[in-house]
Amino acid sequence: MSKFTNIFFGALLAGTLAMPLAAQEVDADTVVATVNGTDITVGHLILLRETLPAQYQSLPDDVLYDAILDQAIQQTVLAQTVKETPRAVELKLENERRALLAGEAIGRVVAEGLTEEGIQAAYDEKYANAEPAREYNASHILVETREEAEDLIAQLEGGADFAELAKEKSTGPSGPNGGSLGWFGAGMMVKPFEDAVLALEEGQISQPVETQFGWHVIKLNETRLKGAPELDEVRAELIDELQKSILETELKKLTETADVERKDVPGLSPEVLRDFSLIEN
Repeated sequence: MSKFTNIFFGALLAGTLAMPLAAQEVDADTVVATVNGTDITVGHLILLRETLPAQYQSLPDDVLYDAILDQAIQQTVLAQTVKETPRAVELKLENERRALLAGEAIGRVVAEGLTEEGIQAAYDEKYANAEPAREYNASHILVETREEAEDLIAQLEGGADFAELAKEKSTGPSGPNGGSLGWFGAGMMVKPFEDAVLALEEGQISQPVETQFGWHVIKLNETRLKGAPELDEVRAELIDELQKSILETELKKLTETADVERKDVPGLSPEVLRDFSLIEN
């Protein structure tokens, strides 16, 4: 993302607030300045504004207009002093053009392929035949030693409140919340912890369980069967997956039909990527 030049900052501080009079229909090709025969258009200014950091984009338009126009003029007069374009600049421009056009192509392909029917079909394929999954709501108290865990169990068997003990004794991040881990499904916890949860009945407290995090005392609060989510709950996830699938399919088709010839260049090694001397004039 481009930054303001010092000159641009000065233009802002100077408070150049005047806006041009609009006496004609304005479009992207409307010329707002000419510098030694080189036109600066409304389109140039619009895209220059997009390169500004967010804190400057939020400034009022009447402040930004003249400041951005001044920046464009100053960039133009500076650029005109370079009589021969350096090779590195030419290559950067080629890379930038290729990237911008590729971005346009991605947007077009995804927009054409991403339909409500496609989203619904992806939802049906992923969730229509999904079996309800069991989820678990558990709490735990995490301590450093088995002896501490056994002492906690003894206190709980003597009537101590699990949540209060978790707040007082647990070293885990859930401690201040009474040890509550909320709802989770199979595969979301480390195996020793999950195995202990699966062996418990609702309301039951485990024996000490060791994981790489320490020793746990676990209480299974409740379980439930959770069916397939509603479409709107997973819409963003499905759209992301569809976009990737659409793009991968298009790229595969284009690269398979393109005339691509990778060159076997004698003496070329991957270290060439670091050799900036090759692009110096």
